Amino acid sequence: MSRSGRVTLRWFPPSWIEISSPEAHLYIDPAYLKTYFSHHPGRIDYTGWPDEIDGLPEPLDPADVIAVTHAHKDHCKLVTVARLSTDNTVVVAPAACRRELGDNIGRLVSAGDVVELPGVTIRVVPAYNTSTGSSTRKQHPPGRDVGYVVTTGEVSVYHAGDTDVIPEMGELGHIDVACLPIGGRFTMDHREAAVATSIVNPKWVVPMHRLRVDPGRFLSSLSASGCTAQPVLLHTGAELTL
Repeated sequence: MSRSGRVTLRWFPPSWIEISSPEAHLYIDPAYLKTYFSHHPGRIDYTGWPDEIDGLPEPLDPADVIAVTHAHKDHCKLVTVARLSTDNTVVVAPAACRRELGDNIGRLVSAGDVVELPGVTIRVVPAYNTSTGSSTRKQHPPGRDVGYVVTTGEVSVYHAGDTDVIPEMGELGHIDVACLPIGGRFTMDHREAAVATSIVNPKWVVPMHRLRVDPGRFLSSLSASGCTAQPVLLHTGAELTL
């Protein structure tokens, strides 16, 4: 929970976002894969291969809400969700996540839904690959996976999920922080992420899903675009105070 009375945001690889406010504590796409945290000094390994890899990047507070965008293992992992949950945690996820999360899902959602919970409003928005996008592997068909616009403490955070640039980005309304993938393999690349930033027009933009690309390339593309959004390149576990 935010101790400062402000909303804070943290990033963990690849697209794991923690949002804390005085009203609510959320995680989006928490999935502990040891390879992402092998050099992170705070990591906690509970089990490892050949068992299900179970751990946390560092000690983390339990969640009021966990939102999952899609069923790929680097975004949707039962043991990580369980580590961050209490009996009162609400897990929000699309139907494709049922195979991994089962009855742990408290609210099944699809694009267009609005979930009202104590201290937080979650708008469910589309996320998908397009035939014209530069993503090299089209693993996200329209209608299956989602992104989220989370509003808590009067701050709105857009977590795009795994997506290309899509027309629906122009319909999000006011966004304070946009968390956008830049990797270019399963998602839009750094150039298209700059285009998406211009469309969404947030105050801040946080690049994520970036393991195969130098995030400096995104910063250069964003600068060249003339977009006024302030880029925030977070290191693992670093905090942005909003």
